[in-house]
Amino acid sequence: MFILVVEDNASAVRSLELILKAEGHNLAVTASGEEAIELVELYDYDVVLLDLDLEDISGADVLREMRMRKVSTPVIMLTGAADVDSKVAALAAGADDYMTKPFHKAELAARLNAVVRRSRGHTESIIRTGAIALNMNTRTVEVKGAAIHLTPSEYKMLELLSLRKNSVLTKEQCLNHLYNGISEPEIKIIDVFICKLRKKIAAASGGDSQIETVWGGGYMLRDAKSERLAA
Repeated sequence: MFILVVEDNASAVRSLELILKAEGHNLAVTASGEEAIELVELYDYDVVLLDLDLEDISGADVLREMRMRKVSTPVIMLTGAADVDSKVAALAAGADDYMTKPFHKAELAARLNAVVRRSRGHTESIIRTGAIALNMNTRTVEVKGAAIHLTPSEYKMLELLSLRKNSVLTKEQCLNHLYNGISEPEIKIIDVFICKLRKKIAAASGGDSQIETVWGGGYMLRDAKSERLAA
């Protein structure tokens, strides 16, 4: 996932970086609520982790401004306050979930997966697209019931395609998702990952990778033809 962390406590940032990077996520970090508002309009984050008590403006104000600007990126509010009023205020401002510090890394991972998949219209942790079953909880993939081995970057690419299946993703979107704008390789690396994914999926499925090239656009993971016809 491509995650924006909005947190002005250095210790909390380090903790989140350790947890989230160990899970294979890419992060952008800012201590400024004002900058966060600009970033969510520039980049297509999967989710925002937003501290309620920022120094420049409150997390609730950041969230209200995001929603006023029609930014629909899911937001999980983070705070040290456990009182009901703080939770109600966060949810009323437009938060999708709320976590009280300190929290266990397993709970954070579970809430991230749940919020992101719901935002993309998926109710279960296993996203099924034709013969492909991607498990966001275990970060594993099966094709026709058989497990296939993917590198971390290949998994991230397939996760992005699966979450947004039947939608065209540009190579720029894919590059941001994988590398977060930091030390990015050339954009052709996306073609390399897609080629490897196609080979692995096609080998397990009997020929169909379900990944289509949209000329002038990018790539799309589609449901099997039979499923689309049935729909």
